[in-house]
Amino acid sequence: MPASNNKLEIFVICAPGLEAVTGAEMLRIGVKPTKVEAGGISCTGSIQDVMRLNLWLRTASRVVVRVAAFHASTFHELERRATKIEWKRHTDGKSPVGFRVTCKKSKLYHSDAVAERFSKALTAQVKGARAERSDEVDEDEAMHGDSQQFIVRLFRDEVTVSIDSSGDLLHRRGYRLATAKAPIRETLAAGMLLAAEWSGSKTLLDPLCGSGTLPIEAAMLARNIAPGKTRQFAFMNWPGFERRGWQLILADAEKRILPKSPSRILASDRDEGGVTATWENAKRAGVAGDLDVSRKSMSEAIADAGSSPGSGLLITNPPYGKRVGEGADPRDLYASLGKAARERLPGWDVVLVSNEARLISQLKLPVELLFSASNGGIPVQAVKGLVPTPGA
Repeated sequence: MPASNNKLEIFVICAPGLEAVTGAEMLRIGVKPTKVEAGGISCTGSIQDVMRLNLWLRTASRVVVRVAAFHASTFHELERRATKIEWKRHTDGKSPVGFRVTCKKSKLYHSDAVAERFSKALTAQVKGARAERSDEVDEDEAMHGDSQQFIVRLFRDEVTVSIDSSGDLLHRRGYRLATAKAPIRETLAAGMLLAAEWSGSKTLLDPLCGSGTLPIEAAMLARNIAPGKTRQFAFMNWPGFERRGWQLILADAEKRILPKSPSRILASDRDEGGVTATWENAKRAGVAGDLDVSRKSMSEAIADAGSSPGSGLLITNPPYGKRVGEGADPRDLYASLGKAARERLPGWDVVLVSNEARLISQLKLPVELLFSASNGGIPVQAVKGLVPTPGA
């Protein structure tokens, strides 16, 4: 493990479209981005920064640290450079090691052969190490457990080798064991909240809450609960891991937690299964006391929220794409949502994610694009609208 005063080249991976939101998060943590590219942000920092980024980032997918970078257009060159990497600094051989390799526009294009060369170099240097190619599964579905992953990328014969510090993807907070149909990913939900600049000062309503991801992420944000505070990370298995330093970072995060949400967070769904899932997930996240969860129709939930004074944020993940049943037309739901908001929620913000402009237009609200991203493999847009007040 790198010394605490060593400056590391860090790359924060996020969903394409969330770079601006993730970069703003990094600044709040105290880490300054140095380069932004599609799907990630570069920065330099200490091992403590790596720990804090994993602990606090709500919208990132994982955090990796650069191990080596070099040119290689032949296997001889690749093998020679691979043997010069100080593998013992990154793994002690106690945990299995995996290599995830991608090759693009390079003379070395056989990813299995590239992984084999790195595995050979590592096992020659680290006694008892078990190195293998990571299974060819979708990264979204990959569960790395206690294994240490190295990410190798070849592009135009330039090789970069990075070590994954996160382990399982960062959206796996550990609370969402109960799910409803087509839940929104935690990182996307957090991105919507942050892009909408909601900080817990106004009432929040999700009238189509499903398994509760949006209201739960809202409660964690409002109370300043670090999203990674209860999970394990890959850096915990690095040689020389400073457990005491990590415990100090965790203790500092614990001190920052507010005892309760400053605002009301309303979550409702017409489906009893969704309501039950929301309660179960909220309990695991430690925010059940911050949510008002009920079984209601969308229109009823909006009417009830509008009966209280003041403005707020309606934020939701309505049906679209494959979530819409065969033969069903979701335009009526979007039209009903917009109509209820216009009648009952003057002065409120409305934020939602959808994959079709024709659906968003049914709201009959002026909207602005917050970001474009992907949810469950479907390209989506997160938009924000303001419900006009009478006479405005």
